[in-house]
Amino acid sequence: MEKSRSNFTGSIGFIFAAAGSAVGLGNLWRFPYLAAKYGGGIFLLVYLILAVTFGFALMVTEIAIGRKTRLSPMEAFGSLNKKWGWLGKLSTLVPVLILPYYCVIGGWVTKYTATMIAGSVSSAAEDSYFTSFISSTWAPLICFFIFATITAIIIFLGVNKGIEKLSKFLMPMLLVLTIVLTVFVLTRDGAGEGVLYYIKPDFSHLSVKTILAALGQLFFSMSLAMGIMITYGSYVRKEDHIEKSVRRIELFDTVIAFLAGMMIVPAVFAYSGGDTDALGKGPSLMFVTLPKVFNEMKFGSVVGSAFFILVLFAAITSSVSVMEAIVAGIDDKYKTGRKKATVIVYVYTIAIGVVCSLGFGVLSNVTILGFDILDFLDFLSNSVLMPVVGMLTCIVVGFILKPDVIISEVELNGPFKMKRFYSVMVKWIAPLCIFAILISSILDTLGIISI
Repeated sequence: MEKSRSNFTGSIGFIFAAAGSAVGLGNLWRFPYLAAKYGGGIFLLVYLILAVTFGFALMVTEIAIGRKTRLSPMEAFGSLNKKWGWLGKLSTLVPVLILPYYCVIGGWVTKYTATMIAGSVSSAAEDSYFTSFISSTWAPLICFFIFATITAIIIFLGVNKGIEKLSKFLMPMLLVLTIVLTVFVLTRDGAGEGVLYYIKPDFSHLSVKTILAALGQLFFSMSLAMGIMITYGSYVRKEDHIEKSVRRIELFDTVIAFLAGMMIVPAVFAYSGGDTDALGKGPSLMFVTLPKVFNEMKFGSVVGSAFFILVLFAAITSSVSVMEAIVAGIDDKYKTGRKKATVIVYVYTIAIGVVCSLGFGVLSNVTILGFDILDFLDFLSNSVLMPVVGMLTCIVVGFILKPDVIISEVELNGPFKMKRFYSVMVKWIAPLCIFAILISSILDTLGIISI
């Protein structure tokens, strides 16, 4: 007898929830940075091709596994093949590592949102503002606590009243805010040069490193190999069409990422005199460069507030999906019930998150393999475990279960138009590409090679 399980009320609720997971901090600062670094238009072209091929195949696989088993990854792989049950545990470990430090960064976004709304954009634009904030003890901890608590409350409310209801509200709001801010930026003097830099293909930048960068961004952006899409797939109704839903999720995710670049790259160009170094990387772009840009703008406080509200929306929908993957796994494995599992995960998140936050302050002298605590968890989850889980998932589906298991699940609602392409992609192309990501990411991060 099939286990009773919560469901999304319809395909729209699922699409918004899955898109909310995919659209996170990576879309709003990592995508623009990589696009600018790797040749603008050529990076966009490579990313788009990979999204409709590689990304499509992996997302279909994970959602179909979830819907077929009606389980989170903790138990889903074992229900399909007992010998591979350990892969579900490994998959669940990814969000376990990500959640605490993601909530710490979410706390930073919370702080900057409040700062912008308070009209203190000039303070946020000061060179020492960000470093001073994250290296202090209590301010970042309080912001982290607020962000983590909001995430836990949404999970506590459940699939329909929490995740789906939030996503149906925030995702349209996020899209509207992104469009409005992009239009505003594009009308600023000097933005045209940034637009050309961002969208004009430069084929001299087409290299192995460009392809790997685009593939890596796609891999992380679409929440693949994190257990999230399997978990969300387990809430999808049997009558909902998986292939069509995946296409819509990909479209939403790609549009937001593209618009983020159209917003950020021209803005930085317009207010830095075309200095590409000003695009920065990671926190330096989000928390150092952009406040300076907003400070130079007319209505900068309003624009900065809107931008960080946008980022906060994206961060919350992503953190909710990460926490849900863990909560669902604990509930499926130990039958704790959602509320008890949420409390357990929340306590864990606070405990580890405090250590991550203090890693920039009183624990700044603590390093692991040369990384601070937060960066080590990020490296281990993103550069090592996610590619390993993704590659092994392809191997299991391609050679142990066989692609027909996934194809038959997709075809419950009609023909799977891409099934031949899917079989080749999941058996051969995807695992080889993921293996390339894994090796290059590890070697490049450790400074052994620079490709």
